[in-house]
Amino acid sequence: MSTPHLDAKPGDYAATVLMPGDPLRARFIAERYLDDVVLVTEVRNMLGFTGTFRGTRLSVQGSGMGVPSMQIYATELIDQFDVERIVRVGSCGAIRDDIDLGDIVVALAAGTDSSVNRRRLGERDFPAVADYELLKAVVDEAERKNLATRVGSVFTSDFFYEPAGSTTFDLLERYGFLAVEMEAAGLYGVAAEYGAAALTVATVSDQIKRDEKMTAEQRQTSFDDMIGLVLDALVDSA
Repeated sequence: MSTPHLDAKPGDYAATVLMPGDPLRARFIAERYLDDVVLVTEVRNMLGFTGTFRGTRLSVQGSGMGVPSMQIYATELIDQFDVERIVRVGSCGAIRDDIDLGDIVVALAAGTDSSVNRRRLGERDFPAVADYELLKAVVDEAERKNLATRVGSVFTSDFFYEPAGSTTFDLLERYGFLAVEMEAAGLYGVAAEYGAAALTVATVSDQIKRDEKMTAEQRQTSFDDMIGLVLDALVDSA
């Protein structure tokens, strides 16, 4: 039972899926962390894999960039392949001075300039929030590992290059947002629509306030910390 974007068969995906934006990152996660890995889809080179981690069956699927792409893959995974839990694992840009490069942001909620969730709710405001059990599992695991994490609201933007620049970031900071990224609100909307559990966990790769960016080596090391955190939390809470 393939879909327009996933050429997998029934049962190819585990109940829990990690979703990085980059399909090559999906391959990296699968090959580095999972055992008995099988490629289950490669339509448009948006790669998906299934394997095991500490004996628990898990999948990794690229989502692409932005809300529309995330919504396509999350919808098909949940609606057609019976996926129950999705965790977006990616990067974000911090907009507060007290958040540093390499910190891990756990998105309790997501605001957005996209209209998708208002359309879902008949032009009413929609609270795009994470699944509490997933969030608690990740936060508890982070405390055990002594990893720096921040829990709060992120802003999901349709713009990678923000046209209003610092004016927008100053406004978001005033309203308590921790960071900006491009997929969380769309994922949370799909999860609510289809009755699944979702969470976004992102490493701070850019400090927007201070115009700081990670090097390629720093991105790799910090990403490894975040992925290890999420995988351990998912298995321990399964």
